[in-house]
Amino acid sequence: MTSLAPGTPRIGSAEMKVGSSLIEAVTQTGAVASAELRKIWRDPTEIFSRSVQPILWLLIFGQVFARTRAIPTGRLDYLTFMTPGILAQSVLFTGIFYGIAIIWERDLGIVHKLLVSPAFRGSLVLGKALTASVRAAVQGVVIYVVAAILRVQLELTLPSVFGVLVAIGIGGAIFSTFSLIIACLVKTRERFMGIGQVLTMPLFFASNAIYPVDLMPAWLRVVSRLNPLTYLVDLMRGLMVHGGHAELGVATDVTVLLAGLVVLVAVAARLYPSVAR
Repeated sequence: MTSLAPGTPRIGSAEMKVGSSLIEAVTQTGAVASAELRKIWRDPTEIFSRSVQPILWLLIFGQVFARTRAIPTGRLDYLTFMTPGILAQSVLFTGIFYGIAIIWERDLGIVHKLLVSPAFRGSLVLGKALTASVRAAVQGVVIYVVAAILRVQLELTLPSVFGVLVAIGIGGAIFSTFSLIIACLVKTRERFMGIGQVLTMPLFFASNAIYPVDLMPAWLRVVSRLNPLTYLVDLMRGLMVHGGHAELGVATDVTVLLAGLVVLVAVAARLYPSVAR
């Protein structure tokens, strides 16, 4: 048997096992995402129907409030200011109701089959989160087109557009994972829909989506700093519109969003088996 020369690094079994597990987890995540994306491909109507609401916000709410100067938006006109917020709202609404699909899968027995498989629980969660990110990205393209028609001052450089797509992906993963956690706790469609309706509006209005944080009372400013949508909007505003900037800082926004995603995925992976009970 050939011996290694002194000082040659050895690959231990532990390192090989970790590498193998990581590859397996990535493969399983891709398999779950692929199965979910095939559902969307066969019936894309939900994606386009969910695009109606943000389009109406831009066409009606944005056009009306663009005529008033009561809301201080700095160098940006109001329609340009609110466009990243409406895109973030679309990401929120797409992700927050994603958990109801888990309840449907539980009722059909699909969750039970997944749980008896050797797949990592984290891969099951990440695969669904990745699908929600793709759905949100499609709506993002729709909003970009509408915003361009309305002559919003968009930043259309390649790094900017790529950064916005990454932000959409992170946001979609965050809110869909949060939705999955809610589904694991409530376990019924009726309860889930009620809680989803209760959460979406406070998350939206307690953020900087349609007005600056400076206009909020002190207590609401504190709430907005705990709201992940605030950091998503701030990041998009710094990347998406010409002349916009991230008031909290791009690094801060990305760090908070990624940290929140890691925590939510860990919690969702732990709670996922409980949805079958």
